[in-house]
Amino acid sequence: MIESRESQSYLCFTQATKKKHTGVAPIPLCPLIQEARTLALLLAGNPIMADIPVTLVLLLWMGFVLLFASRWLYNFVLKRGWDPKRGTYLGRKFVHIFGAGVVAVVLPFEFHEPYFPFAFAMLLALSTFTLHKTGRVLHWFQDPANYSETYFALSWGAAVLLTWFLDETFLLAVVPTLFMAWGDGVTGVVRNLMYKKRTKAWEGSVAMLLVCIPVGALMGVAGVIAGALSTAVERLEGIDDNISIPVVSLCILIPAWALKLNIPIF
Repeated sequence: MIESRESQSYLCFTQATKKKHTGVAPIPLCPLIQEARTLALLLAGNPIMADIPVTLVLLLWMGFVLLFASRWLYNFVLKRGWDPKRGTYLGRKFVHIFGAGVVAVVLPFEFHEPYFPFAFAMLLALSTFTLHKTGRVLHWFQDPANYSETYFALSWGAAVLLTWFLDETFLLAVVPTLFMAWGDGVTGVVRNLMYKKRTKAWEGSVAMLLVCIPVGALMGVAGVIAGALSTAVERLEGIDDNISIPVVSLCILIPAWALKLNIPIF
């Protein structure tokens, strides 16, 4: 049982995110979504179908962030004299934090199964990849020179699907995703504001570490170590950090989970 090996803080999290087989329903985003989920479950008799309402809400939210909010931010900073490349970079980090980050936080509280989140991520990956290939990038957050947002979506989807078979609370997927979404997102914002360009300066790494340590603490000492190593690999050139961060962090978190080495911090 989880209760015999995890910290009190971890228990609080997992107790709030128990899946259908525990008999405890996820915490609803709002009564309307809960009612829609109940109706879907009654009609289909399948908990996967009960994930449709929240999936649709998050698709709308992600569409708003990608097509409107990030574009507004891009235009806002350009009017204040920013270089377009800086505006695009800031727009991408905005999508990281307020798009993918929000979806990751909702995941353990609202979803029963990994299939719709996985499909959600693959849809985003395919959409952004197609925009690159057709030369129709959304310039306010997409850089024609790299596929960072596509790699992010692929990593996120793979983490959600593969780790669910080990941990049905989704925590193994959420922690690495937040390292990318919030940790790397804050890093980019800090460096952009300080240096006015894309750089791997140490100030951004400090900001990322300050985010990743408390996020990683959800999984105890192993999570903190994963957060620190994710911060270190983010500085490496030659490999996209949307790949290196989840791979490195999961190489720490999965063995720790399997061997019951999630030593509590609190």
